Amino acid sequence: MEEKEFNTTFAIPANYTDSGKIFGGMLEPRNAVEALILILAIGYPELMLIPMATTIRIVVMTVTLIPIGILAAMGIDGDSLFQYAGHIICYLAHRRKLHLRRVGYKYDQRQLRKKKNRKKKA
Repeated sequence: MEEKEFNTTFAIPANYTDSGKIFGGMLEPRNAVEALILILAIGYPELMLIPMATTIRIVVMTVTLIPIGILAAMGIDGDSLFQYAGHIICYLAHRRKLHLRRVGYKYDQRQLRKKKNRKKKA
């Protein structure tokens, strides 16, 4: 009797991971909401509060709102814009400053003793 070989390998479609996204997998919902919030927050003052002629107002809104909306919709490095800003703030709050001894510099003996005393106490 002849045994048939069965192929159990399946092709995974390209849009497999796009299930929770908007516009056919192009935008994440969080990025779309953040883009909308930023466009409304910046666009309302430009539209209603700044006294300019209509043509100038349209040009200013085009130059400012389209890049901000695209940047917020795309995100930065896989994160949304507000997540990226949070990472920057956390980095600035928790960064370390390294203090290294300079080669060839003559340190005062009092400075050297203070550092040695701290090491002995710890």
